[in-house]
Amino acid sequence: MKTLADLAEAGEILTMVPIAPLTTYKVGGPARFFLEADTEEQLAATAASLGDEPLLVLGRGSNLIVSDDGFPGLVVRLGPGFHRIEFGEGGTVRSGAATPMPALARTCARAGRGGLEFLVGIPGSVGGAVRMNAGCHGSETADVLRTAAVFNLSDGSESHRSPDQLELEYRHSNLGDLEVVTSARFETTQVDPETSEAELRDVSRWRKENQPGGTLNAGSVFKNPPGEAAGRIIDEAGLKGFRVGRVSVSMKHANFFVAEKDATAQDVHDLVTAVRDIVLERSGLTLVPEIRFVGEFEAESE
Repeated sequence: MKTLADLAEAGEILTMVPIAPLTTYKVGGPARFFLEADTEEQLAATAASLGDEPLLVLGRGSNLIVSDDGFPGLVVRLGPGFHRIEFGEGGTVRSGAATPMPALARTCARAGRGGLEFLVGIPGSVGGAVRMNAGCHGSETADVLRTAAVFNLSDGSESHRSPDQLELEYRHSNLGDLEVVTSARFETTQVDPETSEAELRDVSRWRKENQPGGTLNAGSVFKNPPGEAAGRIIDEAGLKGFRVGRVSVSMKHANFFVAEKDATAQDVHDLVTAVRDIVLERSGLTLVPEIRFVGEFEAESE
C-alpha cells in the first residue's frame, strides 16, 4: 500500500506547503503533506494512503490557527471542482463545499432565491459552515440546510446527512476529523431579487459598521455564552485594545482580535488564553474559543 510519502514522491500530493496564506490571520507554519482535491476519486486515493497520519481539512481558513511549527500530517483542501452552485426543484440549491458562503448568498439573491441572505456575513466556506453550524444575525446554517454530503476518509464511504443526523447545535456538529463535507443542499424561497439584494447590502453594511473590516482577523474569537454576548463581556472586562505580541483586541468589536502583518500564531494563542483567563478572574465566566488551534503551542510565551 502506498504511503503519503510515496504519493508525494510521485507528485500526487505536495510537501511543506505554506498554510499561512490560506488563512485569514496569515500566520502559521507549513503542512508536511498537502492535497488540493478536485474530485472524490482524489480523496479516495489519498484516504487509502493516510494510515495513521494526522489529518486537517482546510476550508477558507477563517476559523483556524495553525502552529508556527506547522501541521505534521496531511492538510486537505477542496479545490475548484467542489466550487459550484446548482439550482434544483422545490426551492433547493446545491453547493459544493468549497464555495464561499458570501458567493452562495449573492448567487441565490440574483436568482430570486431567498432565505440565505445572512450567509453573506459568514467569511468561511460551505463545508466549514456545515461543520461548525456557522451563523450570524440570529440565523444559523441548520435553519436552511436540508442535507450535507459527507465523505469519510477512514473507509472511502459517502453519506448524506440531515441537520438532525449531524447533531447541529450552536457552533457544533458531530463531524469527525476524518469526515469531509463535499456538498450541501439548502432550502430557499422565491423572492424578488431586488429585495434579496437589498437585504444583502443591509447585512454587509452592518458588518462594516460594527466589525473591524480590512484587518487580519478570524471573526468571532469566542462563542457567545447562553443569553450573553462574548464581545460585551470582554469589553466590560476593560480589554478593548489589550495586546499580546503583535495581536490585540479590536477597539471596534471586543470579540475580534486583530493581528499585525508580522504577528505569529503563538501571539494569537497567547492573547486568546490571556483574555479567557482575565475574563474568568473578573467576571467568573469561562469563555470557550470559537476559533480552532491546530499543532503545537507553548503553554505560555517566553
